[in-house]
Amino acid sequence: MPAQPARYSPAATDTVVHDLPTIRFDGQPIDIRLSLRRTEDGVWRGRILFGAEGTEAERSSAEIFCAGTEQDLWQSVRDLRDHHLRDLYRSLL
Repeated sequence: MPAQPARYSPAATDTVVHDLPTIRFDGQPIDIRLSLRRTEDGVWRGRILFGAEGTEAERSSAEIFCAGTEQDLWQSVRDLRDHHLRDLYRSLL
């Protein structure tokens, strides 16, 4: 019986949070952060965090970003405009 080749699977990295420029919603500034992690299969995933960290007002999207490289994921984030972020925040209220 032939042996199966060994598969290398790098361990998932810890989540890293990056601050993004704030947006205004109903005249109020809303803090925005991007939470990134690399999964065991090497895929980069990210979610948007809205509001002050650790407060009752903090909201989080699902992992709506997914890319093969960190650079590709950041390009997806850069392509978002303020109105997209406001609509996403509104959907989480």
